[in-house]
Amino acid sequence: MGEGGKGRRAASARTPLSRERVIRTAVAVADEKGSAALTMRAIAAPLRVEAMSLYHHVSGREDILDGMVDAVFAEIDVPPRDTDWKSAMRHRADSARAALLRHPWAIGLMDSRSRPGPATLRHHDAVIGTLRTAGFSVPMTAHAVSLIDSYLYGFVLQEVSLPFTGTAEQDEVAGAIARNMPADLYPHLTELATEHVLRPGYDYTDEFAFGLRLVLDALHPDEEPAADAPRG
Repeated sequence: MGEGGKGRRAASARTPLSRERVIRTAVAVADEKGSAALTMRAIAAPLRVEAMSLYHHVSGREDILDGMVDAVFAEIDVPPRDTDWKSAMRHRADSARAALLRHPWAIGLMDSRSRPGPATLRHHDAVIGTLRTAGFSVPMTAHAVSLIDSYLYGFVLQEVSLPFTGTAEQDEVAGAIARNMPADLYPHLTELATEHVLRPGYDYTDEFAFGLRLVLDALHPDEEPAADAPRG
């Protein structure tokens, strides 16, 4: 038996393997390399065990993904009960955005699992309960959750795709684009860049709060579009 196998067994003996450790390690691997890099071997390596050992605690990759999504939901604050519904939903959205920025791989997985875990179910139940307690009908609650989460996930997806992180890089990238963009050909883009984006104190992340406020202000308890209301 090689020295590597002995070392892995010794490490495993020191720290017993568990489902929680497997999921936590999988989250760390995905944070570093993305969910596409998640293989049983990639998860087993930092645990210093053989890949087959994981099957004593999880049934496979899909089971691991279920656990990872539930772990992310466990990091998100549920809407607090000691405030009005808008403030509660804003708090929850801010917490969810922070969690998704820590784990950007989770954006496409959050609502894709057919076997949601306890943290996921608890979170969704609390969100729905906040709106129902505020007087939203069941249909309006469904509309509100869909609208809020579509905005939340969409904004974060755009945010993690931007070619900068932080205001310093933002100013550098935006400034370079503005300098290389003929103002006479793109007057409106130039105006937006110089009069808004490149002004001192501008932070793209502030756009999230602005949009979320519009979304929440558009929602009202017990107000449902009439069945014959024009669409489009």
